[in-house]
Amino acid sequence: MPLRARQRCHAALTGLAALATAAALCVAQPAFAAPAADVWNEVGSDRADPLTESQGLASVEVPAGSPNRYTGIGTIPLGLATRGWNHVGDPDASYQGHYVEPYQRDDGNTKMFRLQTPDGRWSEYVHTLAPGEARNNSWVAISPDSQWMLAGEWGTMDRLLVFPTPGANPATSPSADLPRVATVRLDRPVRDVQGCDFSDATTLLCSSDDPEGSLFGMTKPLLQVDLSAAPTGAGDVTGRVTALRQLPLRSACSGSFEAEGIDYDRRTGTLRVIVVSPGFCVLTDSKTYRFTRG
Repeated sequence: MPLRARQRCHAALTGLAALATAAALCVAQPAFAAPAADVWNEVGSDRADPLTESQGLASVEVPAGSPNRYTGIGTIPLGLATRGWNHVGDPDASYQGHYVEPYQRDDGNTKMFRLQTPDGRWSEYVHTLAPGEARNNSWVAISPDSQWMLAGEWGTMDRLLVFPTPGANPATSPSADLPRVATVRLDRPVRDVQGCDFSDATTLLCSSDDPEGSLFGMTKPLLQVDLSAAPTGAGDVTGRVTALRQLPLRSACSGSFEAEGIDYDRRTGTLRVIVVSPGFCVLTDSKTYRFTRG
């Protein structure tokens, strides 16, 4: 695996003669400048628990007063894990309170979306993979009208997948296969997207764990995807991808960071992104960073 930006900085800083080089290496230069309206400024952070807050997060509006939700290896119910669903990704909640967690397994030809309805009931919606579809189920993002759900695959991809939202869309049932109904065709590839969330009907904000930096001139970018139309089951839409900034990579330990899930809370305009620290520091200084639009 290529050296990460943080590792390059750490190595350069070990010699006084390399200070100038280190300064240049530590400043990530995006390949495409973001419009001023889409600048996200860091305003704070909270410790992210490595067991229960290390995969994803979601703000929940219904019922009123609901706490923010998080996922991690420690939030996977034992009954799911024993049936092979051993990885949970970045969840999302509709504006009406339908909360969905994405699950994957190491074998088979299915992925699963676990729904909790506003009244607290849980159910499972299983999707059978189409030819060429990856088993990975990294994240979900529910459209503002609650009817459609985007999901993402791991690796270098030029698409996002569109499903009817479990429970919220009347065409869905836990007793039937959850169909993939459309695709978002991206104008350029993205790599290792760990989470996306809608900021409005045609705009997605996404966290990428890209370790290479060759696609956008930076590792671990915050991405914006501008859709040609709101996604529906009626047909594919296109998405224009822009890198907005590098996510914070700060820790007492050096090594490989991991960008995780993302959440946009429309009530406050706050964007939150989890970044897991390298090495032993995964236990001590992994963070959920908070941003507001500049």
